[in-house]
Amino acid sequence: MQRINLTPRTNWQQIVEQQGLTFHTLDNGLPYWDESAAYLFSAAEIDTLEAAANQLQTMCLAAAQHIIDNQRYAELDIPAQAIPAIEWAWNNEPPALYGRFDLAWAGAASGHAPKLLEYNADTPTSLLEAAVIQWSWLQDVSPALKAASHLVDPDQFNSIHERLIAKWKDIDPYLTKPVYFAALDNPEDQLTIAYLRDTAQQAGLETIPMFMHEIGWNDQQHAFLDPNEDPMFSIFKLYPWEAMLQEEFGVHAIDTYQSTRWIEPIWKMLLSNKGILPILWQLYPNHELLLEAHFDGPHAMRSYVRKPLMSREGANITLVRDNATITSTPGPYNGPQIYQALAPEATFDQRHPVLGLWMIDQDCAGMGIRESNTPITDNRSSFIPHFFQ
Repeated sequence: MQRINLTPRTNWQQIVEQQGLTFHTLDNGLPYWDESAAYLFSAAEIDTLEAAANQLQTMCLAAAQHIIDNQRYAELDIPAQAIPAIEWAWNNEPPALYGRFDLAWAGAASGHAPKLLEYNADTPTSLLEAAVIQWSWLQDVSPALKAASHLVDPDQFNSIHERLIAKWKDIDPYLTKPVYFAALDNPEDQLTIAYLRDTAQQAGLETIPMFMHEIGWNDQQHAFLDPNEDPMFSIFKLYPWEAMLQEEFGVHAIDTYQSTRWIEPIWKMLLSNKGILPILWQLYPNHELLLEAHFDGPHAMRSYVRKPLMSREGANITLVRDNATITSTPGPYNGPQIYQALAPEATFDQRHPVLGLWMIDQDCAGMGIRESNTPITDNRSSFIPHFFQ
């Protein structure tokens, strides 16, 4: 694993905009999509990452079963009214689509295995960048890469686009059409939802886009309605379940859960919750893919991260090294927290990469990399393409 400096394409902004990535530059003028560098892996390292993600998926599903069997919902701060729907969804397996493991790793030369940071199992973003933008980038720059680095046919760990289309076809019979695609009105979520809707359309599904606030409820029909007052029975929502349950219509989502196909299904609350991390550590102590994690304090750890059970974009994180707080981030997420050991150092050119491994249903389909100049990845971190040989 190496980070190599590259010259961006002359008209890269126009290229990625044409491919749908309109959010390519941060408010401070720095690139969010940053092709001035790329990460180079060996084929063996890609095999290691793919195997790690697939093994973590198996472990996480076992952890979810453990939570259900042992009724450990309170430790994850999951409201009691959600439990019947979670258990029904777990047992009946309504359609699930995708998720993203975030791992820390400095490559095979580090002597460490990849380490799980968290599982974005419910509403992961940066999908268009991983599935389409970096693949197109590689097609454009492959000749220059081969000439400059003597590489033989550089490749990319990336079958995300094809696998998404195949998965939509797989779950099509279980969905009532049209399938609604709903998200908040912000650039990142809108990019993700537009791309996912496009993959569903390529799979032959009829789709309708809308904003989350446009979802209506009708007491007489006991159903969710779209702006045309037509009933909605299949809804992909890029909106976390824990937030949905706090909304006024959250109780209706629970009451009608068995007759409405929500994607992702509500059992994903068990995996997207940071509480899955100490439970994994209890079930698989000292596993090479895991970092030590606890609910009730750092225990004997001197260097660790404290983070809320439910948070996003690096908010409300405190990083402690040798029992001294190094940095912390503000944010709106309060409530119970977990303590997770710091991952082994993974720094390249004073940048900190996080490897996002994309799961399409149960299998790893590719990778996207976010990097930051601080140890905490947040909404100002860049997306860096990758390739392997």
